[in-house]
Amino acid sequence: MMDGFEFDPFLLDEIVAARRHLHAHPELSNQETATQAFIAAWLGARGLEGVRPVAGTGIAVDIVGQAGASNRKLAMRADIDALPILEASGLPFSSTRPGVMHACGHDAHTAMALGAAVTLHRSRDQFSGTVRIIFQPGEEAEPLGGRRVVEEGLLDDVDGAIGIHVDPYLETGRIAVAAGPYTLASDIFDLVVHGRSAHAAKPSEGVDAIAIAAAIVAELQKLVSRETDAFDPLIVSVTGIQGGGSYNVLADQVMLKGTIRSGREATRMRAHRRVAELAQGIAASHGGTAEVAITRGEPPVVNDPEMVQLLSEVGETLLGPGGVLPLPGWTAADDFGFYSEKRPSVYFRLGIRSEPVGSVHPLHHPEFRVDEAALVLGASVLTQAAKRFLSR
Repeated sequence: MMDGFEFDPFLLDEIVAARRHLHAHPELSNQETATQAFIAAWLGARGLEGVRPVAGTGIAVDIVGQAGASNRKLAMRADIDALPILEASGLPFSSTRPGVMHACGHDAHTAMALGAAVTLHRSRDQFSGTVRIIFQPGEEAEPLGGRRVVEEGLLDDVDGAIGIHVDPYLETGRIAVAAGPYTLASDIFDLVVHGRSAHAAKPSEGVDAIAIAAAIVAELQKLVSRETDAFDPLIVSVTGIQGGGSYNVLADQVMLKGTIRSGREATRMRAHRRVAELAQGIAASHGGTAEVAITRGEPPVVNDPEMVQLLSEVGETLLGPGGVLPLPGWTAADDFGFYSEKRPSVYFRLGIRSEPVGSVHPLHHPEFRVDEAALVLGASVLTQAAKRFLSR
C-alpha cells in the first residue's frame, strides 16, 4: 500500500470519527434527516460548496477539477441508511437508537465517500472534469433511493458511476471486483390465501387456508430446484406467514410474504408468472383462492468491463499483486443496479475482515463490525479511480 495514498493522519482520524458518529446515530431508510444534516455540515465545514439535498433525505455535491476544461463526469455513490436491527456488537460507539443499527456498513461507505470528497476538493488542481458524490438514502427499503436518483436526473449528464460495499468475508487489505452481473435483482411478493372458516372439529365443512398456505410454501421451492437451470441464479424465499387466531377455528385467511432474487430479466419475469400460477392453482385445487401482488425492486448490478479494468488497475497500484481478487458477485441485492442500468458502472467489495477488530459476522448481523483500518484503502481507491476515469 504505497502509491496513491493521499490521506494525511488528520483526515483519516476525521473520517473514522465521522463513521463512529454515524454508527452511533443510525436512521432507517428515507428517515435520514439527521444523517443528511450531518453530511452537509461536515462537508461545508471543510470548504466544499454546492452541497444540496437530493432524493428526499440524501445529499449530493459536485467537485469540479481545475486542471483544464472538461465535460467528463463521474458519479460516486455512498448509501447512508441503517437497518431495523438491535445492535449487540459491544462497541463503545454502538447505536444509541434501540432497534436501529448500521449492520450493513453504510456508515463506513459514507465515511469513505466523505474522505474522498475532501481529498478530491483539496487536489482539484490535479484533474479536469467533475466528480458528483451522491450520499444516497433508502438503499435498504422502498421507496428505493437509487430509483429516485435516476428519476431526479442525477445520472443524466454523467459518463460513469462507481459504488463500494464492505465485505466481511474478505480480509482487510483486499478488494474484489469482476465484470458482468454482480448482484441479483430483488423483488417482493405479498400473497393472500382465502379459505372458509369452520369448526376445527369439522374441517370438512370449511376450506383450511393454513393447509393451502403450507402447500404453497412447499411448492414454491420447486421453482428453483426443479424448474430453473443450476447456472441461472434464482432464489425464492417465503419470509413471513400470518393467519388464524383460535385453537378451534379453521383459518379463513393466511398472508404470506417473501422475496424473489434473480440474475436475468427473463428468469425474473418467469418467476413472477410462476409464483402467481402456483399459488392460484394450489388454492383452487383445495377449494380456495389466492391473490398475488409482486413489487419490482432493484435490478441486478452489472459491472462494465472497462470500468472493472480501470478499478482493477487502481487497486493493483495501491495494493500490489494479489490485492485485487476477481471474485464473482454475491446473491444480495443493491439498488446501485439502477445506476448500472443507466450508465457504465463498477461496484466493488472492500475487505473488512480482521480479528479481533474486524467483522467475523455476516452483513445484517447484530454483532457486525467493521475494521476501520480498511477505511483509508476504500477512500483512496475511490479517489484514485475518480481521477483515472476523468483522465481518460
